[in-house]
Amino acid sequence: MARLTEALRSVLWIASSKKDYQKFLPEVQDAFGFQLHLAQAGLHPPSAKPLKGIAPGVLELMEAFDGDTYRAVYTIRFETAVYVLHAFQKKSKQGVKTPKADIDLIKQRLKDAEAHHASVHDKD
Repeated sequence: MARLTEALRSVLWIASSKKDYQKFLPEVQDAFGFQLHLAQAGLHPPSAKPLKGIAPGVLELMEAFDGDTYRAVYTIRFETAVYVLHAFQKKSKQGVKTPKADIDLIKQRLKDAEAHHASVHDKD
C-alpha cells in the first residue's frame, strides 16, 4: 500500500480520447477513473488486459453497463505518464474482437504518444 503514496504518473489524453471518455455514463467514467488512478500509481487495474497486436505496455479496460460495452485503451510504456490512447463504446455485436478501424486509430495514437514523450524528454 505504500506505493500509493509515491508520486503518481501524469495522465495524458491523446487526440479526442478525453472528449470521448467524457461522453460515457457517469458510472463508467467512475470505474475507469479509479482504474486509471491505479495505473498512475504503478498498480495493475482489475479489468486491464493487454491489447494484442499493438505493442507491449498497451492495455485495455473494459466495462459492461446496462447492456453496453465501454473500452479505454492506454499505455504504461513511459515511466512519467499514462497515455490514454482511445475511449469508445463498442458497437459491434460480432464477439469481443476490437474493430480494425479502432486498432488502426490506437496504433496511430501510440505513435503520437511516443512522439510527445520524446519531445518532452529530449529537452532534459
